[in-house]
Amino acid sequence: MTDFVEGAPIRDERDPGGPIQTRWDRRRFAARLVNPANRRKLTVIVLGTGLAGASAAATLGELGYRVRAFCYQDSARRAHSIAAQGGINAAKNYRNDGDSVHRLFHDTVKGGDFRSREANVHRLAQISTQIIDQCVAQGVPFAREYGGLLDTRSFGGAQVSRTFYARGQTGQQLLLGAYQALSRQVAAGTVELHTRHEMLDLLVVDGRARGVVVRDLVTGTVTSHVADAVVLATGGYSNVFHLSTNALGCNATAIWRAHRRGALFANPCYTQIHPTCIPVSGDHQSKLTLMSESLRNDGRVWAPVRTGDTRAPGDIPEAERDYYLERRYPAFGNLVPRDIASRAAKEVCDEGRGVGPGGRGVYLDFADALRRLGRDLVAARYGNLFEMYQRITGEDPYRQPMRIYPAVHYTMGGLWVDYDLRATIPGLFVIGEANFSDHGANRLGASALMQGLADGYFVLPATIGDYLADGPFDPVPADHHVLAEAESEVRGRITTLLTARGDRTADHFHRELGRLMWQHCGMARNETGLRTALAAIPALREQFWQRVAVRGTGAHLNQALERAGRVADFLELAELIVRDALHRTESCGGHFREESQTPDGQALRDDPDFSYVAAWEFTGVGQPPVLHREALTFEHITPSQRSYA
Repeated sequence: MTDFVEGAPIRDERDPGGPIQTRWDRRRFAARLVNPANRRKLTVIVLGTGLAGASAAATLGELGYRVRAFCYQDSARRAHSIAAQGGINAAKNYRNDGDSVHRLFHDTVKGGDFRSREANVHRLAQISTQIIDQCVAQGVPFAREYGGLLDTRSFGGAQVSRTFYARGQTGQQLLLGAYQALSRQVAAGTVELHTRHEMLDLLVVDGRARGVVVRDLVTGTVTSHVADAVVLATGGYSNVFHLSTNALGCNATAIWRAHRRGALFANPCYTQIHPTCIPVSGDHQSKLTLMSESLRNDGRVWAPVRTGDTRAPGDIPEAERDYYLERRYPAFGNLVPRDIASRAAKEVCDEGRGVGPGGRGVYLDFADALRRLGRDLVAARYGNLFEMYQRITGEDPYRQPMRIYPAVHYTMGGLWVDYDLRATIPGLFVIGEANFSDHGANRLGASALMQGLADGYFVLPATIGDYLADGPFDPVPADHHVLAEAESEVRGRITTLLTARGDRTADHFHRELGRLMWQHCGMARNETGLRTALAAIPALREQFWQRVAVRGTGAHLNQALERAGRVADFLELAELIVRDALHRTESCGGHFREESQTPDGQALRDDPDFSYVAAWEFTGVGQPPVLHREALTFEHITPSQRSYA
């Protein structure tokens, strides 16, 4: 069987072109508007209520649209956005240290290893300044300096301090701000909020996305909901690796269901490995815990010089410590981008210089910061993170270094969207981590919150009107055959899972899939390993449908059923991720092909052959997908070998 079928090229038809500094303003002016009276006649469904979804639903409700928001949690406040700890980037230049919109644009394109669209990234940099003003107006308690001005700190991939933060709880505080705005619209009656509902299919009527099929997770009831447009804000797919920093409930079902209905999936192999996570401690774990990248502002990363050195860190003298990031990348030091820091940690451990159980860890040491700043100031900056680490490991980071190791964290790939955030199915919009648009092959730290809020508060509300100006669309009756067929498919899938009566839990198969993905498509990849995974995943998927065991019924809360459905989708998505990684024989960002590296072990891109977005079309489970290439052009930043030395 061939790996894929070559399809027609694809391009972003809504990028207005011209001077990049005015492109977003010109696109907003050219976009058609919907007058306030007509907005009240139009319904928009928003899936997901994290930062992107909550901000989008709140803003669309404020504009007067009828919004129906869905989330699988019991409250919008439980979205995984709360887990973002370190901060949010914005080109405010409050430190007067040389930052600007152009520098943020440059750092983001370079950090993504020149595999993102210039137009999208420049817009993100422009809007970043508005996000901070919006959140301050909402009462988000950003950290402040002694004089009362907003404080900032540095993050990986930048030499300026542009990251605004709320201690180690930035995501939570930003989400509370968005949740306040959402709650206001719920109270005003413009937004209907449906918690404990999971999207299980997309309704495509006459070629347009017109609604969703959802299951009430409490009662088991399957229903269809119709609208004039659908917005997916359902996050990323890192949990395909089983062990990741994502919450246990994070899944890919919404975007995968949309992909199966015709939405192209872009760059699925671009998955990010975060360098500062608590190392794996055993097979009992269901997830990994992230230690914020902000810790690398004051913590120093090191490993013993000698292999097999099992001494306690305090017994290893300075002369026998290798501060390898500072040694290899003196200009950026411990603040190199995530992909570079992660690979460097892996190399150290592969050399036999790792620390902790199994030698899979390096030290993140705050001894110098504690001497320089004092315990009180370090605690003010990172106290909750230190407490979290101590509770999980039983080790006090004020007295001994943290142990960290890379883990799967974020996914740069996602559904393909154009400049307006439209997917390839008319009427379907995709925002936040669920789309692919802004980060290329590697996301810089503190940029996820920036993209989610930019899409939700500013981009989507400005572009969705251009589509809805064609509405209202023809009504979709409750007995329409598309609704009946989609609901029947969903119920049939649930019945199949419940009647399998096998001898293995869904978690068993998820764990096996995760091992395959981490071993063969994780931090480093090669053709032999990828082909091994490509052969093993279909076999594991077949075993899943034959041997999965889901107890209980579908008529009530059944978390085993929820997990089984999500794992079934991961088993399909994993195959696409591997196919994408296999076809891209270059190294770039978080995608590191061992066959393509520089003499000193850095990622070696192949711009002539791979400077494009890989947008995949679904053709059937286990069938070769169709590859549509979107050529990337760089007019303002010249691609070059990334150097942080």
